[in-house]
Order: sequence, then structure tokens, then C-alpha cells
Amino acid sequence: MAGIDYKAVGLKVGLEIHQQLATRHKLFCPCPTGLSEKEHDEFERSLRPTRSEVGEVDVAALFEWRKGRRYLYEAPVDASCLVEADEEPPHEMNREAITIGAAMALAFGSHIVDEIHVMRKIVIDGSNTTGFQRTAIVALGGKVEVDGKEIPIETIAIEEDAARKLKEEGLRIRYRLDRLGIPLIEISTGPVIETPEEARQVALTIGQMLRLTGKVRRGIGTIRQDLNVSIRGGAITEIKGVQRLDLIPKVIEYEVLRQLRLLEIRDELHKRGVREEDLDQEAVEVSQIFSNTKSKIIKRVLKRGGTVLAVKLPGFHGLLGKELMPGRRFGTEIADYVRFWSGVGGIFHSDELPAYGISSGEVDAVFEALDAEKGRDAIVIVAEEREKAQKAIEAIIGRAKAALRGVPRETRGALEDGTTRFLRPRPGSARMYPETDTPPILVDEEILREAEKIKPEPPSLKLEKLMHKYGLPRELAVGVLRDLRLDLIEGLMERYGDKVSPKLIASIFVVTLRGLRGEVNVENISDTQLEGVVRLLADGIIAKEAVEELLKYLAEHPDASPERAAEELGLKSVSREEAEKIVEEIVKANIEVIRERGMRAMGLIMGRAMAKLRGRIDGKIVAEIVKEKIREALG
Repeated sequence: MAGIDYKAVGLKVGLEIHQQLATRHKLFCPCPTGLSEKEHDEFERSLRPTRSEVGEVDVAALFEWRKGRRYLYEAPVDASCLVEADEEPPHEMNREAITIGAAMALAFGSHIVDEIHVMRKIVIDGSNTTGFQRTAIVALGGKVEVDGKEIPIETIAIEEDAARKLKEEGLRIRYRLDRLGIPLIEISTGPVIETPEEARQVALTIGQMLRLTGKVRRGIGTIRQDLNVSIRGGAITEIKGVQRLDLIPKVIEYEVLRQLRLLEIRDELHKRGVREEDLDQEAVEVSQIFSNTKSKIIKRVLKRGGTVLAVKLPGFHGLLGKELMPGRRFGTEIADYVRFWSGVGGIFHSDELPAYGISSGEVDAVFEALDAEKGRDAIVIVAEEREKAQKAIEAIIGRAKAALRGVPRETRGALEDGTTRFLRPRPGSARMYPETDTPPILVDEEILREAEKIKPEPPSLKLEKLMHKYGLPRELAVGVLRDLRLDLIEGLMERYGDKVSPKLIASIFVVTLRGLRGEVNVENISDTQLEGVVRLLADGIIAKEAVEELLKYLAEHPDASPERAAEELGLKSVSREEAEKIVEEIVKANIEVIRERGMRAMGLIMGRAMAKLRGRIDGKIVAEIVKEKIREALG
């Protein structure tokens, strides 16, 4: 956010880059790695946590289990087997995936382990049928240089991707097993990143290096970034599932703002003299106050036999309505906790009342029932079946107590607007334990030889290559180097550079696509479509002037082919002879104006000619033809 001095607040960010690998089969079975919509079998499971080797239960797993969920799995016959269903032990770990991990380790100067051992990471949200994810460290240490700064690499791991979540219906969640087991590489950096933009640049550089191996999958959902964000006086917050690079700075900015605001709430509570024991409040049933309420939500709950409970938060007046991030207040944070711990969909609090059909008289009555002081205390109201409502009150009290300590350690999920929501508590050390069903794998000379072949070039060498081999000006070359599609751009220049200027190809990505970002969602345009546009240029089917309009159309019609789009838009190029005939007709239709104005009529004729020829032939050629035809008409 503007105005935040990130150095002054002590911002520290660590990244975890997760990228699907383009291997021939999954990590622990011979199934292919593509997604499938074909016929499937179904089965249902519930999952429960287990104790670690030292007798501890991971807190995050424990709370997932307490929700009492059931999981329905779709097992497509062409993209899953008994391994994904957890009916058969895993096969030997995919050596191709290990080789890709080793290639990245070589690029970062990491220490590759001699022997790879698979571990189990407890995950019981249903995304793994086993109740855990299999993961294995391939390398430790290393570094990546970004804008002259060395960013340490902590670990490089290979792990299996989770099942694909389809929908949630109450306590039942439906998953599809086609994605489960696709190999992922996880690259974790040290927490030394100091600005939101630096975080984006680090993620971009690592993402580019992964793509330059030629061994990673492409498209939405194949790469995601998890962020570990902290500020001085705050706490490490893990933010999961950032899929778009451009969203990284905003997510970090909003998280810094959230932590600063939570620290302000903490300080204000201390200033007001609120102590933790003051919050040991009992829930009070206030159903009778709402017997004639106009609140549809409360009326519906009472009609089905539910109850209305309320609790006092001493000294919290005005704090529940404090905005932590755009559109998300402290009351929203508490509501997220309530939803997680009790399953209750929402709460009402005094900083937003009267509203939602709740009258000022009802609010006053609740204040009186709780012996709460207006202007100092806050009240929170929950309408639900009694057991859920009581759990919700306990969650409210727990989160209010945490506010006295400042920023809680937690895992949050990234939303499309850059804000985040509470997902679960941070997992503990009891989360990992050895996998006993797969033997260790020796990293032998064959793996290292194959890894050397696909090791990506360092960014500095790549910049020199872009400038000297393809003749790109430095500024344009730097733009290409900073584009996530670097490998695609280079491939297109290599394949079509003899027919289309490499400078033009690079400009399509660095200038045209970036310029369109404010108008259309350019992320909708696939790599295949982009290559199709360049191919149309190479074959002379479209002119370079047609590219921008064609890309706009493809962004709005992601299923269209460039060939069909060019035809529908009337962008197919014309020859000089065809352009001359069109201009001749325009000149004949405007001959009186030309005789009257002479060469001063060129602007008019040019405008009318370009209306028919724009995007179909070089504008300079049209200007030459117009000038020539006007002179001929004037004799």
C-alpha cells in the first residue's frame, strides 16, 4: 500500500513455488498426468488424524477432523488407479521427476542429497485419499540472483499434487483423482525478501527457470505460490494458493496492512486496560428479545428450533468495525474463525448494528441483558442451533483473546482481489513422518547426467543471448527476460525468426500484451493461440497491424483459433494489388472533393481507406497507394 515503509516495518517474505512437472506419468504410479472428464468410479471416505512418532497430534489436522466431513471421490478410469484410491502401495518414485529436481538444484548451486527418502505430510482436508501427502527433499541450499541480490534457496522437494476439488455441499466435499499424484516441484526461499515487488520478481525468475527446463506443465492451475509474510512485532503468516504472479505484490501489501491494523487493535486494547481474564464471558440466551424480530435470518433460525446467543466483549467498542484490508474488517476475521471452528455461517456485532432487520431497540435490549456498556463494550450475536451457537461463542472469545496478543500464527487463503481469509491454524512439527511404503532412491550418475542436459541458463547469460543472437535492443531484451513466457518467446523467435522479425515477436509480448492488460484478461490467451498468431504473421495471412485487435478478440473468446478469429474480424491480409483496387474505388467515390482540395484531400481518403484496410496491410503501403492514386486522379 502507498505510504507503507516496508523497511521500517521490518517486512520479511519467504516464497514456496509449486510447479507441476510435465512427466510421462504420475509420481508413484504409471497413470498419465493429464486431467480427465471421462467416465469414473466413485467411493466415499472419512479421514482422521494420527499421532506422530513422539505421540503428538498436529493441531491443524485435529481441527480438520473435528469438522466431521465426508469425502466423495471420482476416480476417472483413464487417469487414476488403485494407488490414488489408497488401495495399493505406491510404486517406486518417478526418476524423471527426480531428474528435473536435480536440474534445478544444479542451476541454483544447491547440494543434491545422496539418497532420497520420502516423507508423509499429514493433510486431512480430503485432498489426499491417504490423509497425507508424499514429499521428498532432493536438494538443500543454493541461491538465485535477482536484480543483483542473492536470494537463498532453502530446499528443493518433489511431491505429489492433491486431488482436484469439484464442489462442497455442507459436510460433504467432492474431489476428482485425476490431479492427485501429478509430480510437483517445491522450491522454498529464505525469508529475506523485503518488498512486495521484489517477491514478484523472485517468483518470476524461479518460474522462468523452471519453464526453461522444458519439463513443466503450462496453464492456469499448474503453478502456485505460497507466501510466508511477517513484520516486526507481528507473526509469520502463511498465505496459500496465489496463482497469478501479478497478484503477489498486492497480497503482501494487504497482509502487511492487516498485521499493522491488528497491532493497532492490540495497542488500543492495552490502552483501554482490557485483560485476557476480562474476556472470560458466558454466552447469554437472548432468543426472547427477538421473538417479533424483522430479521429474516434470526426469524428463520428460531422457526426451526434454533437459539440466539450473545456475548459481551469488554472494551471492544469500535474495534470490530475496524478495516484490516479493503472490504474486510476485524469482525470479518472473527466471522472466519467462527465459520472454521463451528460451521456457523455468520455473526452480528454491535459495530454494524442496527442493520439486517435488527432494530436499535433489540440492540439496546441485548446490551442490557449482557450488562454491557455502550461506547465501551461490544456485543456479538449468533443465531443457530444451540450446540453450533455455543461453539461459535467459544471461537469468538478465543479470537478476541488472541487480539490482545496481536497477530496470531495462521494459514490464510489468497482471494482474487488480493485480500486473504483465515483457513486454519499453522501446522506444527508433528505433521511430518517417514513414508514406510517406498524404498530410498540413490541419486546416481545417470540422474545427474540427465539433469545437466536440462539445467536452465542463468538470467545474465540469457539476456546476452537475447541481445546478440536475436538482435533485440537491451530494453526489449530485459522485458522478455522479465516475462513468464520467456521460453515461449525464445522458441517462437527460433522457429519463425526467418519470416517474422524477432523484435516484432518480442514486442507482441512485452508491449502489446502488457498494453492490453487494462482492457481485457490477457491471461485467457493460451500459448497455443499466441504461437498461432505468430504463425499467421509468418505465413503472410495477417499484417502486423492486425495483431492487437486479434489478441483482444482471443482474450474475450479463449476457445477461438487465431485463424477463425482473423476471418471473423476481417483481418486477413490483402496484397498490394487488392489494396490498390480498394483505394481506386474510394478515390472515384470522392473525385469532386479531390479536384476541389487537391493533395489536401489525402487525409480524408487515407481515413476512408484505413477503415477498410486497417490490420490487413501495412499502413505505410496504404499511404503510398493513396498518394499515388490522388496524383493520378489530378492528372
